[in-house]
Amino acid sequence: MKKVTKAVFPVAGLGTRFLPATKASPKEMMPIVDKPLIQYAVEEAVAAGITDMIFVTGRSKRAIEDHFDKAYELESELEQRGKTELLEFVRNMIPKNINCIYIRQPEALGLGHAVLCAYPAVGDEPFAVLLADDLLDGDPPVMKQMVDVYDYYRGSVIGVQQVAREDTPSYGIVESKPMTDTLEQIVRIVEKPKPEDAPSTLAVVGRYVLTPRIFHHLARIGKGSGGEIQLTDGIAALLTEEQVMAYRYRGTRYDCGSKLGYLEATVAFGLRHPEVGPQFATMLKNRK
Repeated sequence: MKKVTKAVFPVAGLGTRFLPATKASPKEMMPIVDKPLIQYAVEEAVAAGITDMIFVTGRSKRAIEDHFDKAYELESELEQRGKTELLEFVRNMIPKNINCIYIRQPEALGLGHAVLCAYPAVGDEPFAVLLADDLLDGDPPVMKQMVDVYDYYRGSVIGVQQVAREDTPSYGIVESKPMTDTLEQIVRIVEKPKPEDAPSTLAVVGRYVLTPRIFHHLARIGKGSGGEIQLTDGIAALLTEEQVMAYRYRGTRYDCGSKLGYLEATVAFGLRHPEVGPQFATMLKNRK
């Protein structure tokens, strides 16, 4: 019974909703206070016991590789200036036992295609998928919650939350039947249905734990909604032969793929930041 030790981060998207900020810098490198979105996602995976971080990248994403690489010049400068605390932070941003693997997605053919690109690095093992622009704040971290569910039930687990019915065209939507207070068995999953066609208002968010059988289906399904290979369609095919569960995670989601969600996350994380939190709270209060 294999453990989940690998995580896939699809980071090849262009981030057009944040132009011009993302013209030359990846959207995953946009900071929430002083830490980029991709680092929050990697730390969440580390907390779940995952050791292999697989980044599916595209053009202009070199900054992500540089962020997790050793920065000799920066470390030397910090050491010379005696900034020991910052130096230790930079050197220990992720644990030493973590492996970072980078795979290029040659064309932007959808989330399902990005996951399929990771197959050579994942192989015949269960794995996690984390979308960095969904910043999930949970205790314990949401991916840790989901890996625990996988370890118990030995089946694919999809993170879900309730959304307004008018928002269903922005999500994969599941039809399910209850198993526990937080877990449901998925009966059907539909990509971005119209509100009147949606089987429920239970929406998929950017966290998945998948069995390797998903690769078989992603390689066969072809293009779906938007002319792309949809991960949702691959999961729908997986349902025909395996149990797939919807997990109502404990935590708060910030949709940092939208400007409003990004600002909400900045305020929430800024208020509890150990260095600037109290002053930030005072500043916000004084602006009312």
